[in-house]
Amino acid sequence: MKLSMRQRNTMVVAAELLLAIAPLAIAPLAFAAPRAKPEVAAKAPAQPAAAPKPAMSADECVVWNRERSFAASVEHHDAKAFAGHVHAKAAFDAGSPDPTHGRDAVVDSWKDIIEGSQIKLGWSPGIVTIGGEGNLAISRGPSWIEDLRPNPKQQFRIGEFISTWIKDTDGQWRVLFDGGAGPMHPATADDVAKLVASLPKECPQR
Repeated sequence: MKLSMRQRNTMVVAAELLLAIAPLAIAPLAFAAPRAKPEVAAKAPAQPAAAPKPAMSADECVVWNRERSFAASVEHHDAKAFAGHVHAKAAFDAGSPDPTHGRDAVVDSWKDIIEGSQIKLGWSPGIVTIGGEGNLAISRGPSWIEDLRPNPKQQFRIGEFISTWIKDTDGQWRVLFDGGAGPMHPATADDVAKLVASLPKECPQR
Protein backbone atom coordinates (compact mmCIF):
# COMPACT_ATOMS: atom_id res chain seq x y z
CA MET A 1 0.00 0.00 0.00
CA LYS A 2 1.39 3.36 -1.02
CA LEU A 3 1.16 6.32 1.34
CA SER A 4 0.50 9.84 0.22
CA MET A 5 2.93 12.61 1.08
CA ARG A 6 0.44 13.95 3.62
CA GLN A 7 0.12 10.54 5.37
CA ARG A 8 3.90 10.16 5.52
CA ASN A 9 4.29 13.61 7.06
CA THR A 10 1.62 12.78 9.66
CA MET A 11 3.43 9.57 10.70
CA VAL A 12 6.76 11.37 11.02
CA VAL A 13 5.21 14.01 13.25
CA ALA A 14 3.59 11.31 15.44
CA ALA A 15 6.89 9.45 15.82
CA GLU A 16 8.73 12.63 16.78
CA LEU A 17 6.03 13.40 19.34
CA LEU A 18 6.39 9.94 20.96
CA LEU A 19 10.17 10.33 21.20
CA ALA A 20 9.70 13.70 22.84
CA ILE A 21 7.27 12.57 25.55
CA ALA A 22 8.86 9.14 26.34
CA PRO A 23 11.48 10.52 28.80
CA LEU A 24 8.74 12.44 30.60
CA ALA A 25 6.73 9.24 31.05
CA ILE A 26 9.70 7.27 32.34
CA ALA A 27 11.06 9.96 34.67
CA PRO A 28 8.40 9.51 37.43
CA LEU A 29 9.28 5.81 37.64
CA ALA A 30 12.94 6.64 38.13
CA PHE A 31 12.17 9.09 40.91
CA ALA A 32 9.68 6.67 42.52
CA ALA A 33 12.28 3.90 42.86
CA PRO A 34 15.72 5.45 43.37
CA ARG A 35 18.76 3.16 43.54
CA ALA A 36 19.56 2.29 47.15
CA LYS A 37 22.91 3.45 48.42
CA PRO A 38 25.30 0.57 49.21
CA GLU A 39 25.60 1.58 52.84
CA VAL A 40 21.82 1.63 53.22
CA ALA A 41 21.21 -1.65 51.38
CA ALA A 42 23.91 -3.57 53.24
CA LYS A 43 22.64 -5.91 55.92
CA ALA A 44 24.36 -7.06 59.10
CA PRO A 45 25.97 -10.49 58.70
CA ALA A 46 23.72 -13.34 59.76
CA GLN A 47 24.55 -14.88 63.11
CA PRO A 48 25.50 -18.58 62.94
CA ALA A 49 22.74 -20.91 64.04
CA ALA A 50 23.24 -22.69 67.35
CA ALA A 51 24.45 -26.27 66.98
CA PRO A 52 21.52 -28.66 67.35
CA LYS A 53 21.56 -30.82 70.44
CA PRO A 54 21.69 -34.53 69.63
CA ALA A 55 18.61 -36.56 70.45
CA MET A 56 19.12 -40.31 70.50
CA SER A 57 16.94 -43.36 70.73
CA ALA A 58 16.78 -45.55 73.81
CA ASP A 59 19.03 -48.14 72.13
CA GLU A 60 21.55 -45.47 71.15
CA CYS A 61 21.57 -44.26 74.73
CA VAL A 62 22.53 -47.77 75.82
CA VAL A 63 25.67 -47.45 73.68
CA TRP A 64 26.17 -43.86 74.90
CA ASN A 65 26.20 -45.07 78.49
CA ARG A 66 28.41 -47.99 77.55
CA GLU A 67 30.93 -45.51 76.10
CA ARG A 68 30.85 -43.55 79.36
CA SER A 69 31.49 -46.79 81.25
CA PHE A 70 34.41 -47.56 78.94
CA ALA A 71 35.99 -44.18 79.66
CA ALA A 72 35.40 -44.70 83.39
CA SER A 73 37.38 -47.95 83.29
CA VAL A 74 40.45 -45.95 82.23
CA GLU A 75 39.74 -43.14 84.69
CA HIS A 76 39.59 -45.69 87.53
CA HIS A 77 42.61 -47.68 86.27
CA ASP A 78 40.53 -50.86 85.96
CA ALA A 79 42.12 -53.11 83.34
CA LYS A 80 39.54 -55.87 83.84
CA ALA A 81 36.62 -53.52 83.25
CA PHE A 82 38.44 -52.06 80.24
CA ALA A 83 38.84 -55.53 78.71
CA GLY A 84 35.14 -56.20 79.27
CA HIS A 85 34.32 -53.34 76.87
CA VAL A 86 36.56 -54.61 74.04
CA HIS A 87 35.43 -57.15 71.43
CA ALA A 88 37.55 -60.29 71.16
CA LYS A 89 38.40 -59.43 67.54
CA ALA A 90 38.67 -55.68 67.97
CA ALA A 91 41.03 -53.49 65.96
CA PHE A 92 42.33 -50.36 67.70
CA ASP A 93 44.12 -47.51 65.92
CA ALA A 94 41.78 -48.55 63.11
CA GLY A 95 42.61 -46.89 59.82
CA SER A 96 46.28 -46.47 60.74
CA PRO A 97 49.14 -48.31 59.00
CA ASP A 98 49.72 -50.43 62.11
CA PRO A 99 46.47 -51.23 63.95
CA THR A 100 46.34 -53.42 67.05
CA HIS A 101 44.25 -56.58 66.59
CA GLY A 102 42.54 -58.66 69.26
CA ARG A 103 41.37 -57.94 72.81
CA ASP A 104 44.51 -59.19 74.57
CA ALA A 105 46.83 -57.14 72.35
CA VAL A 106 44.64 -54.04 72.79
CA VAL A 107 44.62 -54.35 76.58
CA ASP A 108 48.39 -54.83 76.60
CA SER A 109 48.97 -51.81 74.33
CA TRP A 110 46.76 -49.68 76.63
CA LYS A 111 48.48 -50.85 79.82
CA ASP A 112 50.32 -47.58 80.50
CA ILE A 113 47.26 -45.49 79.66
CA ILE A 114 45.06 -47.56 81.98
CA GLU A 115 47.63 -47.27 84.77
CA GLY A 116 47.69 -43.51 84.21
CA SER A 117 51.28 -43.12 85.36
CA GLN A 118 52.47 -41.03 82.41
CA ILE A 119 49.39 -40.11 80.41
CA LYS A 120 45.92 -39.22 81.66
CA LEU A 121 43.37 -39.89 78.92
CA GLY A 122 39.71 -38.95 79.06
CA TRP A 123 36.82 -38.97 76.61
CA SER A 124 33.06 -38.72 76.55
CA PRO A 125 30.39 -39.69 74.02
CA GLY A 126 28.80 -36.91 72.01
CA ILE A 127 26.63 -38.57 69.37
CA VAL A 128 25.80 -42.24 68.90
CA THR A 129 24.14 -43.61 65.75
CA ILE A 130 22.91 -47.19 65.34
CA GLY A 131 22.75 -48.72 61.86
CA GLY A 132 22.80 -51.99 60.00
CA GLU A 133 20.60 -54.63 61.59
CA GLY A 134 20.58 -52.69 64.84
CA ASN A 135 23.75 -54.38 66.04
CA LEU A 136 26.32 -51.76 64.93
CA ALA A 137 26.83 -48.26 66.30
CA ILE A 138 29.15 -45.32 65.72
CA SER A 139 30.12 -43.26 68.76
CA ARG A 140 31.89 -39.90 68.45
CA GLY A 141 32.84 -37.20 70.92
CA PRO A 142 35.60 -35.14 72.53
CA SER A 143 38.78 -36.55 74.04
CA TRP A 144 41.58 -34.96 76.04
CA ILE A 145 45.07 -35.87 77.24
CA GLU A 146 47.24 -34.64 80.08
CA ASP A 147 50.93 -35.50 79.85
CA LEU A 148 52.05 -36.30 83.41
CA ARG A 149 55.74 -36.68 82.62
CA PRO A 150 58.17 -34.06 83.95
CA ASN A 151 58.45 -30.90 81.83
CA PRO A 152 56.30 -32.07 78.89
CA LYS A 153 56.52 -30.13 75.66
CA GLN A 154 52.72 -29.85 75.60
CA GLN A 155 50.90 -30.83 78.77
CA PHE A 156 47.30 -30.69 77.55
CA ARG A 157 45.69 -31.58 74.23
CA ILE A 158 42.10 -31.83 73.04
CA GLY A 159 40.74 -33.83 70.10
CA GLU A 160 37.98 -36.19 69.03
CA PHE A 161 37.55 -39.94 69.04
CA ILE A 162 35.40 -42.20 66.93
CA SER A 163 34.63 -45.81 67.73
CA THR A 164 32.46 -48.56 66.30
CA TRP A 165 30.50 -50.75 68.66
CA ILE A 166 28.96 -54.14 67.97
CA LYS A 167 26.35 -56.04 69.93
CA ASP A 168 28.16 -59.23 70.93
CA THR A 169 26.73 -62.74 71.09
CA ASP A 170 25.86 -62.26 74.77
CA GLY A 171 23.85 -59.12 73.93
CA GLN A 172 26.46 -56.75 75.36
CA TRP A 173 27.85 -53.86 73.33
CA ARG A 174 31.64 -53.94 72.83
CA VAL A 175 34.13 -51.84 70.87
CA LEU A 176 35.03 -53.38 67.51
CA PHE A 177 36.99 -50.50 65.99
CA ASP A 178 38.58 -47.54 67.75
CA GLY A 179 40.55 -44.60 66.39
CA GLY A 180 41.00 -40.87 66.52
CA ALA A 181 38.79 -38.57 64.45
CA GLY A 182 41.69 -36.23 63.66
CA PRO A 183 44.82 -34.72 65.22
CA MET A 184 44.75 -33.47 68.79
CA HIS A 185 45.32 -29.77 69.35
CA PRO A 186 47.29 -27.97 72.07
CA ALA A 187 45.17 -26.79 74.99
CA THR A 188 45.44 -25.45 78.52
CA ALA A 189 44.28 -26.85 81.84
CA ASP A 190 41.47 -24.30 81.75
CA ASP A 191 40.40 -25.46 78.28
CA VAL A 192 40.14 -29.05 79.49
CA ALA A 193 38.28 -28.02 82.65
CA LYS A 194 35.74 -26.05 80.62
CA LEU A 195 35.27 -28.95 78.21
CA VAL A 196 34.70 -31.45 81.00
CA ALA A 197 32.28 -29.08 82.76
CA SER A 198 30.25 -28.72 79.54
CA LEU A 199 29.74 -32.46 79.03
CA PRO A 200 26.20 -33.84 79.48
CA LYS A 201 25.69 -35.98 82.55
CA GLU A 202 22.95 -38.06 80.94
CA CYS A 203 22.22 -39.27 77.42
CA PRO A 204 19.99 -36.77 75.55
CA GLN A 205 17.27 -39.28 74.69
CA ARG A 206 14.45 -38.26 72.37
